[in-house]
Amino acid sequence: MREQGFLRATIRILIVLCVVISASASAKDLTVEQIIERTNQVAYYQGSDGRARVKMTISDERERTRTRAFVIIRKDDESEDGSANRSGGKQKMYILFKRPADVNKMAFLVWKQPAEDDARWLYLPALDLVKRIAASDKRTSFVGSHFFYEDVSGRSLAEDEHELVKTTDTYFVVRNRSKKPADVEFDHFDMWIHRTTFLPIRTEYFDARGERYRLYEALEVKTVDGYATVVRSRMSDFRTGGNTLLEYDSVAYDVGLPEEVFTERYLRSPPNQHLR
Repeated sequence: MREQGFLRATIRILIVLCVVISASASAKDLTVEQIIERTNQVAYYQGSDGRARVKMTISDERERTRTRAFVIIRKDDESEDGSANRSGGKQKMYILFKRPADVNKMAFLVWKQPAEDDARWLYLPALDLVKRIAASDKRTSFVGSHFFYEDVSGRSLAEDEHELVKTTDTYFVVRNRSKKPADVEFDHFDMWIHRTTFLPIRTEYFDARGERYRLYEALEVKTVDGYATVVRSRMSDFRTGGNTLLEYDSVAYDVGLPEEVFTERYLRSPPNQHLR
């Protein structure tokens, strides 16, 4: 049994290496749409499902900190032919907060729906209230952090126009502008996408005056189950002077999560056997 597991892991790594080599060799021939689609897949759709423990550290302009600990699980919907969906399709995500005591058992549920607005729910145990997060609130603070709700679950590619503005030895630099500028607070945002892994390593947000006011950074990347994975990231807000650090632990892919745990009934009754 152990030998079979080792063989499967070896085959998976070899496949990933072949894909990476092929991607690197043909990167110069990619269109900006293909670059963005690969980046979206790598950032949000690796494996058919996944699980991780996360520590969140929120720092204000005076370097005072607050911490939160939560577990995040997600599952991709299968495509119409029954195969795994790796192209940015429908997806479900569940987050359960563990610490500190004032957020213990708070839960967040997302149903990503690329053809329409995502559905988002937040369970507040102190009030025993399930709150629906309106589509207009997706670019507001996620539980008091410098990440937005949309940063956590991902932004639909169809919402923006994409332009490849620079290619370096290491990065594609893609500029993104909203097709509905009145719905967002940014004028544009620039993504620095690693040319081999297609991970977004740096994202800078600019306002209408051309001033950078927000910065996302991938601080550490590891290979987990054959997938390049961000395990430390930070979002900084230059207007407030604060930032939020995310640190991921016990990351796992293809763990076999059941579909039913990603429903509203499990906001009040967490599926603890799948959140360890």
